Amino acid sequence: MSDDGHEQTGRERVPSRQRRRFAEISSRAYEHPADRSALVALRKLSGFDTVFKALSGLLPERSLRLLFLSDSVRVSERQFSHLHDMLLDACYILDLEKVPPMYVNQDPQPNAMCIGLDEPIIVVTTGLVELLDEEEMRAVVGHEVGHALSGHSVYRTVLLFLTTLALKVAWIPLGNLAVMAIVTALREWFRKSELSADRAGLLVGQDLRASMRGLMKIAGGNHLHEMNVDAFLEQAEEYEGGGDLRDSVLKILNVLPRSHPFTTVRAAELKKWAESRDYQRIMDGHYPRRTEDKDTKVSDSFRESAASYASDVKTSKDPLMKLVTDLAGGAGDLGGRVRRGFNGFTSTAPPNGPEDGPEDSPADTPPQSER
Repeated sequence: MSDDGHEQTGRERVPSRQRRRFAEISSRAYEHPADRSALVALRKLSGFDTVFKALSGLLPERSLRLLFLSDSVRVSERQFSHLHDMLLDACYILDLEKVPPMYVNQDPQPNAMCIGLDEPIIVVTTGLVELLDEEEMRAVVGHEVGHALSGHSVYRTVLLFLTTLALKVAWIPLGNLAVMAIVTALREWFRKSELSADRAGLLVGQDLRASMRGLMKIAGGNHLHEMNVDAFLEQAEEYEGGGDLRDSVLKILNVLPRSHPFTTVRAAELKKWAESRDYQRIMDGHYPRRTEDKDTKVSDSFRESAASYASDVKTSKDPLMKLVTDLAGGAGDLGGRVRRGFNGFTSTAPPNGPEDGPEDSPADTPPQSER
């Protein structure tokens, strides 16, 4: 519940606990730097809105709206009222003036999405509703409202359309390659946008453990008594730092076709942000307002994005990222490093004689987890 215990409609209700409201909050406050720079650049492009308005005539948005209206259950005070309350509360906390329509769709697969060009609509599946408890579901609703506030629904709709188009033109020589190049770029952006929306979900729910539980359930099902948040986060550390260069390449190949980051990675990223000064400043009421969005510079956002990527690479335990960092720092013998990487990056024995000896120092071994 919001901090004053009222819905936007003014109907009084008893809050389960007080939550802070972020009046006039800009989506820049919670957006991942890579997500934010891409959005700022797109919004600044001359004629961008006109192009997408023209494209909207080709997209099946009206068909999707009619489909959900005719074959799903629309959330309201009379249907799924507990979800309706969460939706109103999430929009109130993030100060989203127009509440997007929300539908529950019969699908055993736990999923949620926010789509639409002109106006966003939120869809959650029955599998997700049945899987999560109230506080976990609140974080999911906040996640989707965060998508709506950031304008992600537009690009999500385009991604859905282009993915379908890629299947239809697969038989055309080079046609599929051109479409898939765009799809791949959009997926890379969308994976970053999911990290942004996870942060919005935390701002709405204001319960990190609930957000963690929800991600664990999405990964492992409704067996919470068999799972542990700390152990789940340890999986993310093992995933990031384990293996050799071959595993690093496989990670890249595994994530390319996905629209979402891996669940353990999302959990680790969210925990890291929740412990950051940025999150605490927002909770203390210090955050960018929407009135300041017009003064946002593309160059500033790109610098923030570049700094974020550089920091991620520098602190990463992934063997490939560590190799890149070491080489950028002046480490030599690329051939030897790569050979050892593909034969076991953490090997302590020089595999190729004395010339590889200097590279087998402890500094070149990926640091072990402190947990």
